[in-house]
Amino acid sequence: MKRIILPTFMASALFFTACKEEKKEADNQNETTEEVKETNWQKPDKNAKTYAELSIRKGDDWEPKKFGGGDFENVESLELPEGHSDHAYYIRYEGPGWENSQVGFRFYLDWRNAIDIWGKKTDTVVLPYVGQENYEDYHHDSGWGQDILKAGKSVGLGGYGRFMNDSVAHFRNVEKTIASVENSSASSSVMIDYDGWKTGEDTIDLDAKFTIYPEGRFSKISLTPSAEIDGLTTGIVKFDDVSLMQKKSQNGEWGYIATYGTQTLVSDEDQLGMAIFYKTSEVEKIQEGPHDHLIIFKPTTSDVAYYILAAWEQEKDGIENKEDFISSLDKHLNTLQENEKLD
Repeated sequence: MKRIILPTFMASALFFTACKEEKKEADNQNETTEEVKETNWQKPDKNAKTYAELSIRKGDDWEPKKFGGGDFENVESLELPEGHSDHAYYIRYEGPGWENSQVGFRFYLDWRNAIDIWGKKTDTVVLPYVGQENYEDYHHDSGWGQDILKAGKSVGLGGYGRFMNDSVAHFRNVEKTIASVENSSASSSVMIDYDGWKTGEDTIDLDAKFTIYPEGRFSKISLTPSAEIDGLTTGIVKFDDVSLMQKKSQNGEWGYIATYGTQTLVSDEDQLGMAIFYKTSEVEKIQEGPHDHLIIFKPTTSDVAYYILAAWEQEKDGIENKEDFISSLDKHLNTLQENEKLD
């Protein structure tokens, strides 16, 4: 998939340049309209129920491990520059983010490929204002909340990779990565397209989509591989003294893995629940990895879909104990059995 990444003011300049050649005016206007569509970011409405964004340094001629300064600007699509890696200070809070009134997530758009959690104390859209001043403020408590999960070497909550040689291969060797976001009244989504992801002797393309809806502490994730490979996996980061919970629906078609306990960056007492809901027919096995509780999928070229869920005790009207968390999971499991989806 080829996308054009331009700041809005550059797209406008191209529009007026196109008007210089009357003979090609129509074609050039059509091309320019497409460019604007890809980058025509607008600040979300104050009453927006969901939101996704991707923000990069404005005026930064990015080079590996070089920070050029400047303000941030939101774009709707971005092809990662060659050599981009973790902690490059090029993308605001290191990747795309998505949220609703109850929860938010962010994705490490680099080789780590992990998903982190925004713990929210407010029920309004906050991401346009996060990480604007520096790269540390969102790790600390504020009025809206904070980044609460320490992913480390794991996939975080619902990140993905390939389980091989007793560990998870992340995305260190990829020919091209393109990320994009879209927002509508019904949902917000982040799309990641990987071309030439190499692990072991295999090289495939992989399309990923994260979607969040106006209600609920969950996000749907879909993965579409271009070829069958063993070991495509997702999972939940492991913490000492936090045990894994598992359950399947009465009809056996859906299941979840989950953890609940002191597993945040906030304090040694702060409580967080995490879960992944999966379709049992798509899963080969549940397995422990070095850093994660893993769900390993069967080889396929069809869409693989699952839901991630995070419940933070400091969330507005949040879940504050393990019993209520499990009750909430069981209700979602029943909904999946009856409706085959959460939304």
